[in-house]
Amino acid sequence: MRFHDCSPVRRCGILQNAARLTAMLVFLSVSGCASIGHEFPAGQVSTIRIGQTTQNDIYTTFGAPWRTGIDNGMKTWTYGHYRYSLFSEGETEDLVIKFDNRGVVASYVFNTTKRSK
Repeated sequence: MRFHDCSPVRRCGILQNAARLTAMLVFLSVSGCASIGHEFPAGQVSTIRIGQTTQNDIYTTFGAPWRTGIDNGMKTWTYGHYRYSLFSEGETEDLVIKFDNRGVVASYVFNTTKRSK
């Protein structure tokens, strides 16, 4: 089927979809980046002590978690900031903390793609 064989209504729909796609591509190329989560004080990760740091201490230091959950019956808090870019390398940081039944840190893992300065 050739373009000029389409009905005016169908042709209008094709043009509208093409315009939407073009607008999205222009927006992405101008903005060039997207972020998920929220920043947190990654420099404070070294203050976490397994078996000592409490849930309240974590909240005071890092604020509200971006995501919460349960892993093997243990409460988990996740802090994460993920920045993606079309024009440069993205950066990610995440901290996942597991609490025991007393609300004390049982384990944690911190990962980052940011280069050390």
